[in-house]
Amino acid sequence: MYLEYYGLREAPFSITPDPRYVFLSERHRDALAHLLYGVGKGGSGGFVQLTGEVGTGKTTLSRLLLEQLPDNTQVALLLNPKLSPVEMIETVCEELKLDIAGKRGSLKGLTDTLNTYLLDAYAQGLRIVLIVDEAQNLSLDALEQIRLLTNLETPTQKLLQIILLGQPELRDMLMRPELRQLAQRITARYHLTPLDAAETEAYVKHRMAVAGCQRAPFSRLGMRALYQRSSGIPRLINVIADRALMAGYAREQQSIGERLVDRSADETLPGHARYWVRRYARWVVAALLLLALIGTGLWMQQRDSQQAVEVEPPPASIPAPVEDGAATLAARLAEAPETELSAATTLLSRWQVGSSEASVRAATRCPSIIAAGLHCLRGRGTLEQVVRFDRPVILILDDAGKPAYALLLGAGAGRVRVDLAGDNIELPREALGRFWSGDFIAIWRVPTAINGPLRVGDAGPAVAWAKQSLSQLDGGADGESGPAYFDTDMEERVRKLQLAYGIQADGIIGPETLFALSALDETGPHLIRNIK
Repeated sequence: MYLEYYGLREAPFSITPDPRYVFLSERHRDALAHLLYGVGKGGSGGFVQLTGEVGTGKTTLSRLLLEQLPDNTQVALLLNPKLSPVEMIETVCEELKLDIAGKRGSLKGLTDTLNTYLLDAYAQGLRIVLIVDEAQNLSLDALEQIRLLTNLETPTQKLLQIILLGQPELRDMLMRPELRQLAQRITARYHLTPLDAAETEAYVKHRMAVAGCQRAPFSRLGMRALYQRSSGIPRLINVIADRALMAGYAREQQSIGERLVDRSADETLPGHARYWVRRYARWVVAALLLLALIGTGLWMQQRDSQQAVEVEPPPASIPAPVEDGAATLAARLAEAPETELSAATTLLSRWQVGSSEASVRAATRCPSIIAAGLHCLRGRGTLEQVVRFDRPVILILDDAGKPAYALLLGAGAGRVRVDLAGDNIELPREALGRFWSGDFIAIWRVPTAINGPLRVGDAGPAVAWAKQSLSQLDGGADGESGPAYFDTDMEERVRKLQLAYGIQADGIIGPETLFALSALDETGPHLIRNIK
């Protein structure tokens, strides 16, 4: 009904997973990279776990995964996890089109048939993947049976790769002591969070553009209300936005504002009355607290006029409260520390490096040059030095004597934000020191012409790029117009750069200096700074 009115060819907010409308936020790209890594780059038959709230896009990602799997991959998709262990193995065999006549109901017969098939597939160079959707609904017996499937192996290779998709309850399930063997076999895990406000706006504009609309009809306040009422969950954005477009058409409003979005959300979302209570309750509570404080102040003033009271300071022995972010990080590390492979996958995805460009395992070895134009550095420094590079880096944490890995996403004056298995955790700078002693891994892009250190006497495109980058620091001296030659003047400029970044000032563009030069480039990922 509203299509022609808003200049649309088709409905932009259908909840069916049309691949043309797929919008991948940074977190969605990271999650997809984890799935692709788990299937194709060294998952070695372990589990890959993807969790997220309802409607955040897990099913969409699984469909994208199916479209990008190599030709030598066969997939068994388990959509109904509420099955007994025997029924589950039967379903897996049916998905792989195995002949199980006369073996139904026999766990041993079904497992033997599956094992024989997996060995034959391995001999043919095939990779078999089992994807379990809504895995939080699996019974403990079914989860244990799935774990046992990973015991099907050759002396050097697991025969079955398993991907578990589920809601956040799946993470809680896997923390149970009786499932610790399964949890220890998870080689990559990611928690998919909703879109933020900026991503919600980009998501809406993307879908409107695909549907043929040149300008999204939502006003600035309308877009803000759409984000607030949907909490950034794509499925809810679709439901509210579709109803808002219908309401705007009925009222002949070219611009859809906050009130229309709120009214549409009230009509489509359950518990909308509770939303308004939550929305205004804080003001009521604040007013009541203010009245209580005024009353308390008057009473204390009257009491103090009658009798002076000395208030003793709290004992120094009372420990300061533990910061929530530090406690969350400690809990996540205790639950299942992020692996180096998984952290490297996340960092590579932020640089939009596909598996065809560089092996994730090569990245974890961290040679100075992973691939043409992709460099790596294992370094050590203070948080101030690392933050000065202004690039996401992998922090090597200490988890009770064992290494764990988190991705530094941002840093403010007093707090930092890290990514641990898809969870964004904020904590005070000083609290990070409980887990991190200074070791980090950096991966970044530079022009392919750079294939080693640069020093006095060198010339060519690599030196030209370095000069152009230096001009961003010292005001453009010898920028693009200067000769592509590394002379003593350029050496002095390199020393100044090294001093600014706390690098040994030797005048040579080695790995650390090259990383510092890349930080001067606006392209690629940078650290988030507006963390308070």
